[in-house]
Amino acid sequence: MNTENERIRYSDAELQEFKQLILEKIETAKENYENLKARLVAEDTFRDTMEDSGDDVSRDRAGQRAQREIEYINKLKAALVRIENKTYGVCRVTGKLIPKGRLLAVPHATTSVEGKEIEQKRKR
Repeated sequence: MNTENERIRYSDAELQEFKQLILEKIETAKENYENLKARLVAEDTFRDTMEDSGDDVSRDRAGQRAQREIEYINKLKAALVRIENKTYGVCRVTGKLIPKGRLLAVPHATTSVEGKEIEQKRKR
């Protein structure tokens, strides 16, 4: 039996498990984004009826969080494409499988920890 490090890709069944996880994370992120967007609209409406509240920092933070949710959704969608191409879970630096535990924690990961360390050394 091949170990995880010797395999060249995850099985179709494993890819379907990852796909389900990613779809759930996308739904959660979309809900978070919609909540942030609604909050921003509500704050704008309130601000229009009141004097300047000086709460621009809070609004900016909510806007930044909303932008991060969009970026996260896009990364998750890219992971779905990799699942369809059957390249999901393969480190783009080392070509080895990213450990399942890392993908469960960071389902949009494109590098293993080893690959990430290699990239960081190259940047220095």
